[in-house]
Amino acid sequence: MGFRQFFFLFLIVFPVASYAQIGGERTYQFLDLTNSARVAALGGVQVSINDHTDLNLAYSNPSSLDSGMSGHLLFNYIDYFADIHYGYASYARTFEGIGNFAAGMHYIHYGTFTGTTETGELTGNEFKAAEYALNLIYSNHYGRLRYGAILKPVYSVFESYASFGLATDLGISYLSKNGLTNAGLVVRNLGIQLSTYYQDGNRERLPFDLQAGLSGKLAHAPVAIHITAHHLNHWDLANPDPDEETADEVIIYEPQESFGKQIMRHLVLGIELLPSKNFTLRAGYNYQRRQELMLGERTSTVGFSLGFGIHINRFRLDFATSRFHLAGSSNLISLAVNLNDVF
Repeated sequence: MGFRQFFFLFLIVFPVASYAQIGGERTYQFLDLTNSARVAALGGVQVSINDHTDLNLAYSNPSSLDSGMSGHLLFNYIDYFADIHYGYASYARTFEGIGNFAAGMHYIHYGTFTGTTETGELTGNEFKAAEYALNLIYSNHYGRLRYGAILKPVYSVFESYASFGLATDLGISYLSKNGLTNAGLVVRNLGIQLSTYYQDGNRERLPFDLQAGLSGKLAHAPVAIHITAHHLNHWDLANPDPDEETADEVIIYEPQESFGKQIMRHLVLGIELLPSKNFTLRAGYNYQRRQELMLGERTSTVGFSLGFGIHINRFRLDFATSRFHLAGSSNLISLAVNLNDVF
């Protein structure tokens, strides 16, 4: 697919999906989870980082997939909360004259449950709940402008209820002439639920999200700053919009926030300190997460995240801890290896 055809498709599908909403109101919500420890350490949403050695970036923005990632294999594991865990594995390959390709598998396992009757009596039957998404990624470039897409077949199963769906991400990015600044734009989770969880059920919408970001490295200091705006398709993140099914219901809204606070709900801030080429310290701040998950006036460090990265020879290790709630944090580990090197 050439750049002109891709850009034309990008312009067509964006207006169609721009009515979508946020947060727990859509199916396959696991598609919004952050797999990369690096991205998690920077606040959980980043679409403009330019690093041809980090295959994880292609999950956030498919245009980030680069020929420098060819032959790289990565594994991510995330210890979420309770018995929930999820992860992602991917491998990339570049074909000269065609473009860059990667295949990955994203999964989440919600744990094992004990079945009961409608009155709460134990049946003795145990069941599991899990969701899976195959990621097929393609990217190419036109000068300093990169473009890419992800095709994501989705399978979701909860006990005896199962659903199939198909989603796609479209992304573009542009690198400045001096190589210090990179901008990215991503349309995430365009698609449809092909089959519902039960017979004759209504098809649910996917968690659409329009994201844009800007990353910059200081010319004379080992510092990189990242700013990302998410849910640009939905202005008021403090209150849900009524849809067709809830239009007649009474919805209690919170007091109107100031313009500045509404802007901050859309922004995720991250910073990287690079004391050496093999070691990186990271920190991030997610204002929307802080506002949604803080407990009353006890804000603590909710919404903040920290992490580090180590890159030695053919191996890359990243770790992050993200503070979601006073009850605890989520820890993420990413391990990548360059299979092009001789062991």
